[in-house]
Amino acid sequence: MNSFKPSLFAARWLAVPAAALLFTACASTSTTTASTQAPAAPVKVKVFVAAMFEIGKNTGDRAGEFQYWYERYWKDAKPIAVPGALQPVYCNADGVCGSVLGMGKVNSSSSMQAILLNPQFDFSQSYYVISGVAGTPPSRGTIGEVSWATWLVDYDLGHRWAPEENKPGEPTFMPRKGYEEYRRFKLNPDLVSWAMKLSADTPLKDSDSARKYRLRYPDAAARRAPFVGTGTHMTGDTFFHGPGMSKQAQYIAKLYGADDYVITEMEAAAITLVIKRTHGTDRVMSLRGAVNFDQGNPKETTLQHLDPAPGETAGGFAETVENIELVGSRVVDHIVANWTKWSGGVPKP
Repeated sequence: MNSFKPSLFAARWLAVPAAALLFTACASTSTTTASTQAPAAPVKVKVFVAAMFEIGKNTGDRAGEFQYWYERYWKDAKPIAVPGALQPVYCNADGVCGSVLGMGKVNSSSSMQAILLNPQFDFSQSYYVISGVAGTPPSRGTIGEVSWATWLVDYDLGHRWAPEENKPGEPTFMPRKGYEEYRRFKLNPDLVSWAMKLSADTPLKDSDSARKYRLRYPDAAARRAPFVGTGTHMTGDTFFHGPGMSKQAQYIAKLYGADDYVITEMEAAAITLVIKRTHGTDRVMSLRGAVNFDQGNPKETTLQHLDPAPGETAGGFAETVENIELVGSRVVDHIVANWTKWSGGVPKP
């Protein structure tokens, strides 16, 4: 009996490593099987819609730039997390994707870079709608209008100096040499033509507060009802205000050979540069809705325009963010519905 117990004890301990080896082998087999499963195929993005900010939630509260797009295309979509991007990406079954990129050139372009390089998406045939609110000079636009960019111009890349250090009446801006390839972008004229063809007659929202505010300005353009138009979008990290800064923006647009400056915004040229380096710019669209004028009316100073009294701000924000989606979705829906014609490139209008 005594000689049997050590043998039994030894047998039990010998069985432990054997069992451990068996468990390890099973675990290894299971892990190997899991690791050899093919990763999910990337989402083939047909159209990517970029907004810059949302006020609160994506639905059910006061709408910012993203909410109307979200409610139209992604209300039932699951968020796709992207390291390096400000917000997740949403995609529907038709290949329409979108995200909030963040305000300003650095914020928005870094998000766009992270999304473009993420292997969860295939952007090889994608179209882009860079959308958001903006300002407009009263000589060119009005509150509630929606504009498709013909050119994107970077407002910041250059040299500036104080007016008092300048010869009277001369510009206080000079382009910086070496930035020629990324301070302006002429967007695909055929795509702009398609955008206008599909959306120019979109019924746009308006408000009594916006109508009343427009009457403060003597310009015929400023007093217009909302409309769909085109022109140069000026991208700058600075919220510039006043007739002097507006005149300078128009000067820069003409200096660079672009169309009339009609929109001031903060992101599109930077986002387009990121897209250009990866996929080119032939499929890029910039869509902006004007929610303010870039200067005060003749009876107020620039500082009064910047810091208005309660109840003196421009109306029409809620209507404008809806107008942006109403106009933009016409183009998005057409591209997706006619994908066989659009997948290879922009058809001739």
